[in-house]
Amino acid sequence: MLKKLRVDIENQQKAYKIPTGLRMLIRRCCHAVLELEQVDGSVQVDVTLVDNDRIHQVNLEQRNIDAPTDVLSFPLGENGVYDVHPETGEKLLGNIMISLEQAAKQAEDYGHSFNREVGYLTVHSMLHLLGYDHVQGGMEAVRMREKEETVMKQVGLPRGSSYVLEDD
Repeated sequence: MLKKLRVDIENQQKAYKIPTGLRMLIRRCCHAVLELEQVDGSVQVDVTLVDNDRIHQVNLEQRNIDAPTDVLSFPLGENGVYDVHPETGEKLLGNIMISLEQAAKQAEDYGHSFNREVGYLTVHSMLHLLGYDHVQGGMEAVRMREKEETVMKQVGLPRGSSYVLEDD
């Protein structure tokens, strides 16, 4: 049973004004993923909000991909084993980096709210921190997508009918 969740959110960008309630939404999404996955104990997650230039730089340095992206995950554990903060006893799940600039563009492209996009990116990244992956495709990708949508419904941001781009 989840005892305590600490989500440290740091804003390192000026490209996009953070709407009221966004930090709470990010925390709610993190909590919902941990509840779904039945994570025990106390947990810490770090979330950094950046612009496209910063996420582009990190994507190039860490993944050798010369382009901005929407979200990056940096897990600190493997196979359910995480580093533990020596003073608090919290499991250190890892870091999430979200480009608010890219999230705003994608929300517009997909025809849904900015909050839904940031919520989805948070949920997606949290699942990565817990060891889920979609890169190889197949059933693992399907399972991850199902979990994402389950959590998005829980936090009140289900997929809308306008999620897929339509041709003009």
